Amino acid sequence: MSVCGLSKKRLKRVTECMNRYVERGDVSGAVALVCRHGEAQVAAVGTLDRETHAPMKANTIFRIMSMTKPILAIAALILVEEGRIRLDDPVDAWLPELSDRKLLRSIDSTLDDVVSANRAITLRDLLTLRFGLGAIMEPPGRYPIQLALSDDEVAPVPDPVPWSPEEYIKRLGRLPLIHQPGERWMYHTGFDVLTVLLARVADQPVEDFLNERLFAPLEMKDTAFSVPASKLNRLATAYRPDGSVFDPARGGHYANAPAFPSQLVSTADDYLKFALMLLAFGRHGATRIVSRPAIELMITDQITQAQKNASPFFPGFWEQNGWGFGVSMTTRRDAIGANPGRYGWDGGLGTTWRSDPREDMVVLVLRQRTMQSPDDAQLGEDVLTMAYQAIDD
Repeated sequence: MSVCGLSKKRLKRVTECMNRYVERGDVSGAVALVCRHGEAQVAAVGTLDRETHAPMKANTIFRIMSMTKPILAIAALILVEEGRIRLDDPVDAWLPELSDRKLLRSIDSTLDDVVSANRAITLRDLLTLRFGLGAIMEPPGRYPIQLALSDDEVAPVPDPVPWSPEEYIKRLGRLPLIHQPGERWMYHTGFDVLTVLLARVADQPVEDFLNERLFAPLEMKDTAFSVPASKLNRLATAYRPDGSVFDPARGGHYANAPAFPSQLVSTADDYLKFALMLLAFGRHGATRIVSRPAIELMITDQITQAQKNASPFFPGFWEQNGWGFGVSMTTRRDAIGANPGRYGWDGGLGTTWRSDPREDMVVLVLRQRTMQSPDDAQLGEDVLTMAYQAIDD
C-alpha cells in the first residue's frame, strides 16, 4: 500500500534508520519529515534532551543554523522584485563600511600587504558567496587573516555572532578581502553581511521584515531568532560529538533575543511550509511571495567550473553540486536520492533539507549535534536514501 506514491511499508525504514543512530548514541533524538505530492509523513525518535529524557516530538524546535540562508535569500529577492535594490548594485550605498575594498596580495600576506579591489561588492556576490571573504578551509591560525578574523570575533563559527549588526560590519570592514569580488566561492560570511544589508535596504530590523513578509504569510509560527519562555520546553538541547552540552534550551544562546539576528530556529512543520512555497515557485495558497522567475534563478547553479576548481570545500562537494542563492543543487546523480535539479542545504547542528521538483518531494532531517566533518552528515544522507527508496510509483 502506498500514500502519495510512497510505500508505507518501505517508509518505515526512515524511523528504523534514525533509531539505529539513537541506539548507538550518535544522536539523542531526531525528527524526519518526508512530504510527497503535498502529504507529509513525520517520524520523531529519541529525546530532545538527555538530561530530562523529554521525548522528541514532531513540533520540537531546532536551531537550523545555515538552513537560514535560503530564507534570507528569499528576503533579498523580495526586495529586488520591489525595485529597492538590484542584484548587481554595489552595496556601498547601504554598507559604506565595505566601500573602497582592499584585498590581500596573497592568502599568506600580512594585513597591510594589500591591493585595491577591481570593483565594488554587489548583492549577487553576497547571495552566491563570492564577495571575497569566508571560511578558509585550512587549519586554524595558519594565515594572518585567519587570526584577524578570529581575534575580531567575525570568523565563521557555530556560536552566534556576539556583536550588534553595526559593530559586526564595522569590524569586518576593517579587514581586507582575500579574493576579488566575484572571483571565488567562500562559505558563509556573505550571508552574515547579507543580514545587515537586508535590514538597511528594508529600513527595519531584519526580524521584523521576515515576520511581515515571510513568516506571517506562510504561517511559520515557531520560526524566529530566539525562543520565548513559553516554548523553551520544546527547544532541543544541542550537543557536541563527545556528548557534552553545546547549547542548552534554558539559559542558552536562543533563550533571549540575539545581539546579531542571523541564525533561526524552526520546526519541521514550519520549514515544510517554506519548502513547499519554493516547490510551488513562490506561491503559498492564494498568496504569491516571489515570482516564478525569481525561484528559478535562486535554484540555478551560479558558480562556474573554474570557480569551483579554485574554491575548496568538503571533498567531492563540487563534483555533484552547484550553488545558487543560499542553496546548493544536485548537478549529477551519484546516489539513490541525488536527482539532478534537487536543491536544499544543511545546518551546522546536523539539520538537512532537500526539495526535489521532479519527484514533488521534500525531505527534512532535524537533529542537534555540532558537525565537524562530512561524516557528521551521514544521518541526513541515510534518511534521504530511505525516503527515495520508498517511492512506489
